[in-house]
Amino acid sequence: MPMHIQPFYDDMSGTISYVLSDPDTRMAAIIDPVLDYEPKSGRTSTASAQKILDYLHDHNLSTQWILETHAHADHLSAAVWLRQQTGGRIGIGAAICQVQSVFRALYNLGDDFPVDGSQFDHLFVDEEVFHIGNLSATALLVPGHTPADMAYQIGDAVFTGDTLFMPDLGTARTDFPGGDARRLYQSIQRLLALPGQTRLFACHDYPPETRVAAWESTVASQKAHNIHVRDGVSADEFVALRQARDATLTAPALILPALQVNIQAGQLPLPESNGRSYLKIPLNALK
Repeated sequence: MPMHIQPFYDDMSGTISYVLSDPDTRMAAIIDPVLDYEPKSGRTSTASAQKILDYLHDHNLSTQWILETHAHADHLSAAVWLRQQTGGRIGIGAAICQVQSVFRALYNLGDDFPVDGSQFDHLFVDEEVFHIGNLSATALLVPGHTPADMAYQIGDAVFTGDTLFMPDLGTARTDFPGGDARRLYQSIQRLLALPGQTRLFACHDYPPETRVAAWESTVASQKAHNIHVRDGVSADEFVALRQARDATLTAPALILPALQVNIQAGQLPLPESNGRSYLKIPLNALK
């Protein structure tokens, strides 16, 4: 029996989380889960993550992994909460340490804040093989959007994170700290070298009014139709296009709340003496 992939679309952030499961063993991996955050009120909620938990319970699935493709700038991660509920191990790319170093300084978290990735249960290196039940999975380093982006390949499916969007939306921005348009182009070419029928599952979709949200494409459709990196677009052309577009973009709405949580695997700040937790917002730090 083949693996099963169940998407969960979050309207507020445009994020697609996934549960990938092995029907033979009933073991599962959760990919890029969302912790709901309402910036006007400062309230968090586990409503989106609860949908994933309900699905796991309804299908009698045990969580083996909670996989992050990178430290997201557009939503808070529910990885820690789901680990508490399911016991799954949180994994991310080993280059998260570079990201932690940058944002420890930005948030003035102090020397006591570890930048060795120890907040996560496992740090994947490029081409590391791991298992979800009987399913063999491979972690692929695909930097460019950030230095730490990973894609996860299981069979004919690849979860691309922010590396590739749907063909009509193109590719992720590269103007975050450590981002690099040329490295993103190289990472995308690595994915597009896979067989044409390989299924690509995006982490985000921001659909135009002409279509509904979507998240699954193929290598062949990306090579034929991606507005940024279809066949025939050179590295220099892509870098010029990507950098010009990035120059017009404002910072994601939740980047400052999200990153201080996501570099800690989704762990919210500890309560202070009054019992409340606080997020830090560095002033005049971003363009």
